[in-house]
Amino acid sequence: MISTLPPGAPSLPADAASLRAMIRAGRYQGHTSGLAKGFVQANVVILTRDWAYDFLQFCALNSKACPVLDVSDPGDPRLRNLGSAIDVRSDVPRYRVYRDGQLAAETEDINALWRDDFVAFALGCSFTFEQALQDAQIPLRHIALGRNVAMYRTSIDNRPAGRLSGKLVVSMRPMTPGNAVRAVEITSHYPAAHGAPIHLGDPALIGIEAIDAPDYGDAVEIDAGEIPVFWACGVTPQAVVAEARPEICITHAPGCMLVTDIHHSQLG
Repeated sequence: MISTLPPGAPSLPADAASLRAMIRAGRYQGHTSGLAKGFVQANVVILTRDWAYDFLQFCALNSKACPVLDVSDPGDPRLRNLGSAIDVRSDVPRYRVYRDGQLAAETEDINALWRDDFVAFALGCSFTFEQALQDAQIPLRHIALGRNVAMYRTSIDNRPAGRLSGKLVVSMRPMTPGNAVRAVEITSHYPAAHGAPIHLGDPALIGIEAIDAPDYGDAVEIDAGEIPVFWACGVTPQAVVAEARPEICITHAPGCMLVTDIHHSQLG
């Protein structure tokens, strides 16, 4: 794998279309946090057509965790509502391929795996509201440390749809109480990017027993005078689909999102 460059490095293009072209050419395969600032990034889930309705219904019933931005036609790798010439087979830096619920491979493109019955879903991503929080001068420790956000399975049940059910996954950002109040107000304006937090404070109340040992992502310290703030997370649909064990499911690798041509202001 090509070595990743630091987020926001000068050699990386600032606009979404140029960054996607670089990714498609195999010249960048790293995390997309902080890249193409101002442009919406999306979680990607690709399933066969016979699973697509269950998944779409699951997203509709659990929109905090699964806000749908676009859905492709079966067999069509384009996401027409998110930008010009987006090709979901090659425009994500890295993909994960799951077979029967188990991680089978991580790859740089999925052209060789693409099928006529694949349906691609693009879901809203927390990178949108993180940009809004940073613009408001609210510190985000995982970004300052160059880490992925800490994510946890909770005891909260998602609403089931067809063959899909399971627990809600949340992301956590430590904040002072004052910044937490401001974060609630700011992120509530972005329902297509998970919206306002689902919980503030004691993690045990939502079934999280070890805050220093996230199920996904990287741990960050919660300093004295701070509280953990939890948002519904886009890992939720990946975890739910893995439990349902479809023949094949393809997603983005953690932190390696699809960068769209949609501006954050169009969601807020």
